Amino acid sequence: MRAFFDAPFNAYPKSLGYVSPLKSDIERMLDSQKNPLWTAGNPFAFWTAHRGGKPIGRIIAHVHGQSNTRHGWSRAQFGFFDCADDAEAGKLLLLAAEDWARAQGQRELVGNFNLTAMQQCGVMTDGFDKRAYTDMIVGAPWLPGMLETAGFERFFPMSTFEIDLKQASLKGRELDPAHFHFAPVAKRVFPERMEEARQVLNDGFDENPMFVPLTQEEFLFQAGEMSAILDPRLSSILHHDGEPVGAVICIPDLNGFLSDARSRIGLLTPFHFLKYRLRRKRAVIIFYSVARRMHGQGIMGAMLERTVKALRDAGYEQLGGTWISDENPASWRQVERLGGRALHRLHLFRKDIA
Repeated sequence: MRAFFDAPFNAYPKSLGYVSPLKSDIERMLDSQKNPLWTAGNPFAFWTAHRGGKPIGRIIAHVHGQSNTRHGWSRAQFGFFDCADDAEAGKLLLLAAEDWARAQGQRELVGNFNLTAMQQCGVMTDGFDKRAYTDMIVGAPWLPGMLETAGFERFFPMSTFEIDLKQASLKGRELDPAHFHFAPVAKRVFPERMEEARQVLNDGFDENPMFVPLTQEEFLFQAGEMSAILDPRLSSILHHDGEPVGAVICIPDLNGFLSDARSRIGLLTPFHFLKYRLRRKRAVIIFYSVARRMHGQGIMGAMLERTVKALRDAGYEQLGGTWISDENPASWRQVERLGGRALHRLHLFRKDIA
C-alpha cells in the first residue's frame, strides 16, 4: 500500500502537476474492510512496478458487479494507472490487470476508473499543460500510448472545464421564490443535505451512461471528510415546495494544500491548511444534478448562475468542473453560457480479453 501511494511521486516530474489524494484516503479506498465497494463483494487486486528499488508505477483492477448487472456487461475495470515513461513497467502493469480480469471470467477491461464511474474516471489525452483542480485525473502524456501499444482503444470522450469568475456571463435567471428555495450545505445539517444530494444525484443521473445509483453508505464514504473543508456559501440543495429537486456540490480547490503537504498528514499540516484557507481563490464543482421531473425548465442554468455569483461574492476567481462527456451537449451549453472553456481532454480505454 505504501508503494502504491508513492509510485506517482517517483513516476512523474513535478512540472506535470500531479496531485495525489491524501495518503489516508488512498488507504481507505484500498481497505477491504472499510470501502463499501469491497464489502459488497466486489473482487479487486492491485500491483506496483519497481525499478532501482523504487515503485515507479501502479494499477488496480476490480469487478464492479453492480455495473455489470445494471448494464449487461462482462467487464472488469482498471484504475489508478500511473507509470513512469518506462515501456516495460507499463506493459507489466497492464498485463497483470488483464490476466487478473480474465481469471475473473470477464470479457473486457475498461478504465481508468478511480474507482467507479461515479468517481474520478478517464485517461488524460490533451491539456497536459493546464493546472488541474481537486477530483480531476492528471496523467502523463505517454500513458495513452502505453495503453494503445497494449491493445487498448480509446472511447467515451470527455472534458473538464474552467470558468473565469471575473468574466463569467450571468443572464439573471430567476426561480419563483414562492416555490423554490436554496438550502446551503452547512456543517450543522451536513448529513441531511448530503442525503438530499444523493437522492437528486441518483434521480438526475439515472439514464446517464455507466451510472449506477449510489447507496447511502457508498455516498458518505466517497464524501469522506468533506464537511471539514466545506465553504457553506458554495454548495446548495434546491427545494421545490419542500422537496429536493436540485443539487450543486462545490468545494474549494484543495490541490495547492495537498501539493504543499505532499498529501500526507504531518506536523506541518495545520500550517499548510491555514495558508490554504487564507489564500484560496479556486473552487471546483464535484457534481450538479436536477431531478428528472424538473428537466427542461431552466433550473440547471439558474443553479449554476447562483453558484457562480456566490463564488464571486466570496472572493473566488476561478471555477473548475469535473468531466462532462461529449454525449451530454446540454451540460456543455450551460457551461458555455457562463463563459466556460474546456480544460483537459480525457477518454476511457478498453480492450477485449475474451
